[in-house]
Amino acid sequence: MSDQIENPSEREGTSRRGFLRSGAALAAGGAAGQVLSPGARAQPAGLDADLASVQGQRRILLKGGVVLTLDPQLGDFAQADVLIEDGRIRAVAPAIAVSEEATAIVDAGNRIVLPGFIDTHHHFYQGILRNILTNGLLNPDYNRDVSNTLTAAYRPSDVYAGVLVTALGMIDAGTTAAVDTSQVSHTPEHSDAGIRALRESGLRAVYAYSRGAGAGTKYPQDIARLQGTSFSARDQLLTLALGGTLDAKIFAVAREAGVPTVSHGVNGNTERILVELGRMGLLQPGDEYIHCTHLSGIAWRLIRDTGGNVSLAPPIEMAMGHGMPAIQDALDHGVRPSLSSDVDVTMAQDPFTIMRSAFTLQRLLSLQRTRNGELNPPRLLTCREVLEFATIDGARCALIDRKVGTLTPGKEADIVLLRADRINVWPLNNAPGVVVNLMNPSNVETVFIAGKVKKWRGNLVGVDIARVLRLAQEARDGVLRRADFKMNLLG
Repeated sequence: MSDQIENPSEREGTSRRGFLRSGAALAAGGAAGQVLSPGARAQPAGLDADLASVQGQRRILLKGGVVLTLDPQLGDFAQADVLIEDGRIRAVAPAIAVSEEATAIVDAGNRIVLPGFIDTHHHFYQGILRNILTNGLLNPDYNRDVSNTLTAAYRPSDVYAGVLVTALGMIDAGTTAAVDTSQVSHTPEHSDAGIRALRESGLRAVYAYSRGAGAGTKYPQDIARLQGTSFSARDQLLTLALGGTLDAKIFAVAREAGVPTVSHGVNGNTERILVELGRMGLLQPGDEYIHCTHLSGIAWRLIRDTGGNVSLAPPIEMAMGHGMPAIQDALDHGVRPSLSSDVDVTMAQDPFTIMRSAFTLQRLLSLQRTRNGELNPPRLLTCREVLEFATIDGARCALIDRKVGTLTPGKEADIVLLRADRINVWPLNNAPGVVVNLMNPSNVETVFIAGKVKKWRGNLVGVDIARVLRLAQEARDGVLRRADFKMNLLG
């Protein structure tokens, strides 16, 4: 495969030839970027014959894109095709031959084709409260206003609206899988509403069933009911975990249920409790630990040695006072971090913002140590490594890496196509670099989840956007009214 990128020098040569050909085609054809409006529009299936073909065929060929497989054995390609068959990746190679009558062919020229982004920690129900805590800190603002005052006012319909608008927003931004830390389980009906919204959105998700408030909560014991109802099938897009604090009782329930835990750790007690849980034998491979600020080597080694996974949210951790994002701590102790957006009550949920924050922060701190005279500062992260944090490392954290995270034949087809012919990134000179350092959600053109097209040519597919926006606004208004919380639109 002469077009496959084997090393940096080959990558530069093949990429340059491919991009020069692409540039000539652009000049001749006058291709222009399609800009997505602020309120993402739904794509009417009946108005697009190509979309109808993609939806109707069991075989789909993504043809002629720059392909970043994120699979080190398979490699990356300056120009290649990706064949999807029955929802799975069948082949990745230059010039795949197919029967055009039995295959929907998607022109991926001047597109970067890569695995969907994976967000390993987000409070989905808070989607109706986006940016309501613009300048807030974790303590006291978030815990007082969001965790307690506003969350307590949620009804099941509000949970549904918040989760739905969040999930669709993620798909629109190129995120194909996420962990929903759902801290709004006031009643079983609240839990069911969030799960229903996740299922309707078509997003691949880990539902981390978490605490609620009030007399109607059945947490954590209701996890048994959820296992027998919403999570009884093993081949679905949704999987189950138990979210909670670092508490022996919660971890014991998770071990009995046979599910991983998803827990936060942002204070000085985190390490002491982790050590206690380790001594009790309650930590297991696949457990997810969020933030991990203020940990010493003892706790990091415990996470690593018990097979734990780590989710870091650098933008939120820096803005809201969680502590220094633990990117270097994780790497120093042999733990590959995943990335997450946490809460969009304060900051964007898009993966590009998160990747760029991780890239720039790690390099800043390493370079500062060099300037301070340190002889062996940490190696600078590359864009490629940060892209791995957002894809395959996210899949490992969410325990779905056997299904997704790379464009490996046999895996389910969670794939995004990013436009590289937009004015904000053209001309294209380095594919991983442009994704991490230059792109934003407007470059997300097409999204597949398990081989089903969820976004097409810049528009969500099969979504009544007007309905979603109306539900979100009505739910927001109801929560604010019941909580007697005053929104400051211009402050």
